[in-house]
Amino acid sequence: MAASIKFSKSDTPDFEDDTLYRSIVGGLQYLSVTRPNISYSVNKVFQFMHSPKAPHWSALKRILRYLKATINDGMFFASKSSLTLQAYSDADWGGGCPDDRRSTGGFWVYLDKHLVTWSFKK
Repeated sequence: MAASIKFSKSDTPDFEDDTLYRSIVGGLQYLSVTRPNISYSVNKVFQFMHSPKAPHWSALKRILRYLKATINDGMFFASKSSLTLQAYSDADWGGGCPDDRRSTGGFWVYLDKHLVTWSFKK
């Protein structure tokens, strides 16, 4: 999904079957654990679970078509794997900026030598 696509709760028309929409988005959340490439798109459609509209349903169908075309992609975790998971974090409590005295912190998670996720917040 392109980052430039903007969805709104005021989009029209309404999508008729809220339960179907919520069910599919919920399943995609679990799938995004092994398919991190869909995380952004799933997050976008998840934001409208309370009242989905037709454009949100169209985006959801596009995700499903993408998954069908890339069925063999994803991360595979063997039951007897030698993968190591390492996580690091750091924080500066109130000393990060002398002007506003706000804390800074961050974390990094590696799977073997590959950065899987990271975050930094002020």
